[in-house]
Amino acid sequence: MTNNPFIFETPLIEGVIQKRRNRFIMEVEVEGGVYDCHCPTTGRIGNIMLHNIPCLLSKSNDTKRKTLYTVEAISLDLPSENNKSWIGINQNAANRYVEHFIKTGQLSDIVKNGHTIKREQKLGNSKLDFLVDNTYIEVKTPLTQLQVEIKDHIDTRKVTEFNSFERFIKHIGELTESLKENERAILVTCFIYNNPGYMGSKKGKHRNDIKESVQSSIKQGVEIWQVNFNISPTEVNLIRYFETTDDVAML
Repeated sequence: MTNNPFIFETPLIEGVIQKRRNRFIMEVEVEGGVYDCHCPTTGRIGNIMLHNIPCLLSKSNDTKRKTLYTVEAISLDLPSENNKSWIGINQNAANRYVEHFIKTGQLSDIVKNGHTIKREQKLGNSKLDFLVDNTYIEVKTPLTQLQVEIKDHIDTRKVTEFNSFERFIKHIGELTESLKENERAILVTCFIYNNPGYMGSKKGKHRNDIKESVQSSIKQGVEIWQVNFNISPTEVNLIRYFETTDDVAML
Protein backbone atom coordinates (compact mmCIF):
# COMPACT_ATOMS: atom_id res chain seq x y z
CA MET A 1 0.00 0.00 0.00
CA THR A 2 1.34 3.43 -0.95
CA ASN A 3 2.22 5.57 2.05
CA ASN A 4 1.10 9.11 1.30
CA PRO A 5 0.24 10.70 4.66
CA PHE A 6 -1.86 13.75 5.36
CA ILE A 7 0.76 16.34 6.35
CA PHE A 8 -0.11 19.23 8.67
CA GLU A 9 0.97 22.60 7.28
CA THR A 10 2.24 23.46 10.75
CA PRO A 11 3.13 20.73 13.27
CA LEU A 12 0.68 20.28 16.15
CA ILE A 13 1.69 21.57 19.58
CA GLU A 14 1.62 19.43 22.70
CA GLY A 15 -0.24 20.66 25.79
CA VAL A 16 -1.97 19.29 28.88
CA ILE A 17 -5.74 19.59 29.41
CA GLN A 18 -6.54 21.01 32.85
CA LYS A 19 -10.30 20.59 32.51
CA ARG A 20 -13.18 20.65 30.06
CA ARG A 21 -15.18 23.68 31.09
CA ASN A 22 -18.13 23.00 28.83
CA ARG A 23 -18.97 21.25 25.56
CA PHE A 24 -16.99 23.74 23.50
CA ILE A 25 -14.04 24.81 25.66
CA MET A 26 -11.10 22.97 27.21
CA GLU A 27 -8.62 24.76 29.45
CA VAL A 28 -5.15 23.68 28.31
CA GLU A 29 -1.68 24.39 29.64
CA VAL A 30 0.52 25.10 26.64
CA GLU A 31 3.75 27.00 26.09
CA GLY A 32 3.88 28.30 29.66
CA GLY A 33 0.30 29.53 29.92
CA VAL A 34 -3.26 28.23 30.30
CA TYR A 35 -5.55 28.94 27.36
CA ASP A 36 -9.18 28.41 26.47
CA CYS A 37 -9.04 25.98 23.53
CA HIS A 38 -11.77 24.93 21.13
CA CYS A 39 -13.11 21.41 21.66
CA PRO A 40 -14.14 20.15 18.20
CA THR A 41 -16.57 17.51 19.47
CA THR A 42 -19.53 18.61 21.58
CA GLY A 43 -20.28 15.09 22.83
CA ARG A 44 -18.49 13.12 25.47
CA ILE A 45 -15.13 11.44 24.89
CA GLY A 46 -15.43 7.99 26.40
CA ASN A 47 -15.96 8.03 30.17
CA ILE A 48 -12.66 9.68 31.03
CA MET A 49 -12.21 12.74 33.22
CA LEU A 50 -10.40 15.33 31.14
CA HIS A 51 -7.92 16.42 33.78
CA ASN A 52 -4.12 16.28 33.41
CA ILE A 53 -4.61 14.69 29.97
CA PRO A 54 -1.96 15.31 27.26
CA CYS A 55 -3.27 16.76 24.02
CA LEU A 56 -2.21 17.96 20.59
CA LEU A 57 -3.27 21.41 19.45
CA SER A 58 -3.51 23.19 16.14
CA LYS A 59 -2.97 26.95 16.20
CA SER A 60 -5.24 29.26 14.25
CA ASN A 61 -3.90 32.00 12.00
CA ASP A 62 -7.08 34.01 12.64
CA THR A 63 -6.11 36.58 15.24
CA LYS A 64 -9.79 37.55 15.71
CA ARG A 65 -10.80 34.04 16.79
CA LYS A 66 -11.85 33.75 20.44
CA THR A 67 -9.92 30.50 20.87
CA LEU A 68 -6.42 30.49 19.42
CA TYR A 69 -6.03 26.71 19.63
CA THR A 70 -8.13 23.65 18.70
CA VAL A 71 -7.67 20.33 20.51
CA GLU A 72 -6.96 17.78 17.77
CA ALA A 73 -6.06 14.71 19.85
CA ILE A 74 -5.70 13.43 23.40
CA SER A 75 -3.50 10.77 24.99
CA LEU A 76 -4.15 8.41 27.90
CA ASP A 77 -0.40 8.22 28.59
CA LEU A 78 1.22 10.24 31.35
CA PRO A 79 2.22 13.81 30.40
CA SER A 80 5.84 12.87 31.18
CA GLU A 81 5.97 10.00 28.68
CA ASN A 82 7.97 10.71 25.53
CA ASN A 83 6.33 8.38 22.99
CA LYS A 84 2.62 8.91 23.50
CA SER A 85 -0.22 7.18 21.68
CA TRP A 86 -2.78 9.69 20.41
CA ILE A 87 -6.56 9.54 19.92
CA GLY A 88 -7.85 12.06 17.39
CA ILE A 89 -11.03 13.85 18.53
CA ASN A 90 -11.64 16.33 15.71
CA GLN A 91 -14.63 14.83 13.91
CA ASN A 92 -14.62 17.55 11.25
CA ALA A 93 -10.96 16.91 10.50
CA ALA A 94 -11.76 13.20 10.04
CA ASN A 95 -13.53 14.11 6.80
CA ARG A 96 -10.44 15.93 5.56
CA TYR A 97 -8.33 12.89 6.29
CA VAL A 98 -10.76 10.53 4.54
CA GLU A 99 -10.90 12.86 1.54
CA HIS A 100 -7.09 12.89 1.27
CA PHE A 101 -6.80 9.11 1.37
CA ILE A 102 -9.61 8.65 -1.16
CA LYS A 103 -8.04 11.19 -3.54
CA THR A 104 -4.63 9.54 -3.28
CA GLY A 105 -6.07 6.09 -4.00
CA GLN A 106 -5.21 4.62 -0.61
CA LEU A 107 -8.81 3.55 0.07
CA SER A 108 -9.30 1.98 -3.35
CA ASP A 109 -10.98 -1.14 -1.96
CA ILE A 110 -13.73 1.12 -0.65
CA VAL A 111 -14.07 3.35 -3.69
CA LYS A 112 -12.03 4.09 -6.81
CA ASN A 113 -11.87 7.21 -9.00
CA GLY A 114 -11.05 9.39 -6.02
CA HIS A 115 -10.29 12.37 -8.26
CA THR A 116 -14.06 12.74 -8.83
CA ILE A 117 -14.79 13.26 -5.13
CA LYS A 118 -17.28 16.00 -4.17
CA ARG A 119 -17.91 17.24 -0.61
CA GLU A 120 -21.17 17.97 1.19
CA GLN A 121 -23.60 16.62 -1.38
CA LYS A 122 -27.33 17.13 -0.84
CA LEU A 123 -29.44 13.98 -0.81
CA GLY A 124 -33.08 14.12 0.21
CA ASN A 125 -33.27 16.27 3.32
CA SER A 126 -29.65 15.65 4.26
CA LYS A 127 -26.16 16.58 3.20
CA LEU A 128 -23.92 13.54 2.99
CA ASP A 129 -20.17 13.86 3.27
CA PHE A 130 -18.99 12.67 -0.14
CA LEU A 131 -20.10 11.69 -3.61
CA VAL A 132 -17.56 9.71 -5.65
CA ASP A 133 -18.90 9.10 -9.16
CA ASN A 134 -22.35 7.75 -8.23
CA THR A 135 -21.47 6.43 -4.76
CA TYR A 136 -22.55 8.36 -1.67
CA ILE A 137 -20.32 8.09 1.40
CA GLU A 138 -21.14 9.18 4.95
CA VAL A 139 -18.38 9.31 7.58
CA LYS A 140 -19.00 8.83 11.31
CA THR A 141 -16.32 9.21 13.98
CA PRO A 142 -17.60 7.61 17.21
CA LEU A 143 -16.06 8.95 20.42
CA THR A 144 -18.59 8.16 23.14
CA GLN A 145 -16.98 4.74 23.59
CA LEU A 146 -13.18 4.55 23.42
CA GLN A 147 -11.93 1.06 22.62
CA VAL A 148 -8.51 1.51 24.16
CA GLU A 149 -6.77 0.51 27.38
CA ILE A 150 -7.75 2.82 30.24
CA LYS A 151 -4.62 3.06 32.35
CA ASP A 152 -4.63 3.15 36.15
CA HIS A 153 -3.78 6.85 36.41
CA ILE A 154 -6.82 7.87 34.34
CA ASP A 155 -9.88 8.97 36.31
CA THR A 156 -13.22 7.83 34.89
CA ARG A 157 -16.82 8.56 35.70
CA LYS A 158 -20.13 6.83 35.31
CA VAL A 159 -21.87 8.25 32.27
CA THR A 160 -25.48 8.35 31.24
CA GLU A 161 -26.64 6.47 28.17
CA PHE A 162 -25.95 8.25 24.90
CA ASN A 163 -29.31 8.77 23.22
CA SER A 164 -28.82 11.25 20.36
CA PHE A 165 -29.12 8.90 17.39
CA GLU A 166 -31.64 10.77 15.23
CA ARG A 167 -29.02 12.23 12.89
CA PHE A 168 -27.32 8.85 12.43
CA ILE A 169 -30.61 7.09 11.63
CA LYS A 170 -31.56 9.91 9.24
CA HIS A 171 -28.24 9.66 7.35
CA ILE A 172 -28.24 5.89 7.02
CA GLY A 173 -31.83 6.16 5.78
CA GLU A 174 -30.75 8.66 3.12
CA LEU A 175 -27.90 6.34 2.10
CA THR A 176 -30.44 3.56 1.65
CA GLU A 177 -32.68 5.79 -0.46
CA SER A 178 -29.72 6.67 -2.70
CA LEU A 179 -29.56 3.03 -3.83
CA LYS A 180 -32.74 3.56 -5.84
CA GLU A 181 -30.64 5.48 -8.36
CA ASN A 182 -27.06 4.49 -7.47
CA GLU A 183 -25.27 1.18 -7.35
CA ARG A 184 -23.48 1.70 -4.04
CA ALA A 185 -23.84 3.57 -0.72
CA ILE A 186 -21.22 3.41 2.02
CA LEU A 187 -21.11 4.24 5.71
CA VAL A 188 -17.52 4.68 6.96
CA THR A 189 -16.80 4.47 10.68
CA CYS A 190 -13.56 6.40 11.09
CA PHE A 191 -11.19 6.19 14.04
CA ILE A 192 -8.16 8.40 14.53
CA TYR A 193 -6.52 5.64 16.54
CA ASN A 194 -6.11 1.90 16.04
CA ASN A 195 -9.59 0.67 16.92
CA PRO A 196 -9.73 -3.16 16.94
CA GLY A 197 -13.17 -3.34 15.35
CA TYR A 198 -16.08 -1.09 16.28
CA MET A 199 -19.17 -2.85 17.59
CA GLY A 200 -21.00 -0.06 19.40
CA SER A 201 -22.98 -0.43 22.61
CA LYS A 202 -24.60 -3.77 23.33
CA LYS A 203 -27.16 -2.26 25.68
CA GLY A 204 -29.40 0.75 26.00
CA LYS A 205 -33.03 1.52 25.33
CA HIS A 206 -32.30 2.77 21.79
CA ARG A 207 -30.20 -0.23 20.75
CA ASN A 208 -33.03 -2.14 19.06
CA ASP A 209 -34.13 0.90 17.02
CA ILE A 210 -30.57 1.47 15.80
CA LYS A 211 -30.03 -2.23 15.12
CA GLU A 212 -33.21 -2.49 13.06
CA SER A 213 -32.37 0.64 11.07
CA VAL A 214 -28.81 -0.51 10.30
CA GLN A 215 -29.76 -4.08 9.47
CA SER A 216 -32.57 -2.89 7.18
CA SER A 217 -30.13 -0.63 5.34
CA ILE A 218 -27.59 -3.44 4.98
CA LYS A 219 -30.25 -5.76 3.55
CA GLN A 220 -30.98 -3.11 0.93
CA GLY A 221 -27.32 -2.82 -0.03
CA VAL A 222 -25.61 -0.24 2.22
CA GLU A 223 -21.97 -1.19 2.91
CA ILE A 224 -20.20 -0.58 6.23
CA TRP A 225 -16.43 -0.03 6.30
CA GLN A 226 -13.99 0.88 9.06
CA VAL A 227 -10.94 3.10 8.62
CA ASN A 228 -8.21 3.49 11.28
CA PHE A 229 -5.77 6.41 11.19
CA ASN A 230 -2.76 7.28 13.31
CA ILE A 231 -2.22 10.92 14.27
CA SER A 232 1.10 12.45 15.29
CA PRO A 233 2.27 16.07 15.67
CA THR A 234 3.33 16.17 12.01
CA GLU A 235 0.93 13.95 10.06
CA VAL A 236 -1.92 11.46 9.82
CA ASN A 237 -1.22 8.00 8.46
CA LEU A 238 -3.54 5.24 7.35
CA ILE A 239 -3.13 2.19 9.59
CA ARG A 240 -5.67 -0.14 7.96
CA TYR A 241 -9.20 -0.34 6.64
CA PHE A 242 -11.62 -3.21 6.25
CA GLU A 243 -15.25 -4.00 5.49
CA THR A 244 -17.48 -4.71 8.49
CA THR A 245 -20.85 -5.09 6.74
CA ASP A 246 -21.27 -8.78 7.59
CA ASP A 247 -20.14 -8.29 11.20
CA VAL A 248 -22.56 -5.41 11.77
CA ALA A 249 -25.41 -7.34 10.13
CA MET A 250 -24.94 -10.12 12.69
CA LEU A 251 -25.16 -7.85 15.76
